[in-house]
Amino acid sequence: MSTSETTAPTAPEAAPSVVLPRFAEALQALGLGEVTARVRKFPEATRTAEEAAAAVGCELNAIVKSLIFAAHGLPGTEGPVPVLVLLDGASRADLDQVRDALGATKVTRAKADLVRETTGYAIGGVPPFGHRTRTPVLADRRLLTHAEVWAAAGTPHTVFPMAPADLVRHAGATLVDVRESSE
Repeated sequence: MSTSETTAPTAPEAAPSVVLPRFAEALQALGLGEVTARVRKFPEATRTAEEAAAAVGCELNAIVKSLIFAAHGLPGTEGPVPVLVLLDGASRADLDQVRDALGATKVTRAKADLVRETTGYAIGGVPPFGHRTRTPVLADRRLLTHAEVWAAAGTPHTVFPMAPADLVRHAGATLVDVRESSE
């Protein structure tokens, strides 16, 4: 469905006043300061991919989910290691494929406190980069099928657009196939 076929999204508040200082600093450090002007804040939450797609006025699969998982049994590590998985909004992560891509023995969903501790952001607002802790990053190849994708900008009310190849590169992600099949 094209943007012209969707209902008019709620008018967003203009940036840069809506950008969290921590996320703005991360953008600057990555040489992406110009992205600050493209961040949009919506009065309604964009915490879920469905809410973000409705607010932006784009297809659900043009939304980027930034999901934190706990990888267990990674070679050379003790205890669970946080990992970021970038996935399109219409897909679900296949934990077996994530486990295999990492070489882990088990992968589980991270609890909210681990997400906040690892990224510095709350669930629903986790951006694809600019996290408090450096983690392994996997990006599902399906993200590259779009000219532009929208990702969280540090809060459940803010998002920003970016070419998916640029987003993957700046996130330091490894391209993999980690979404559940739709058989």
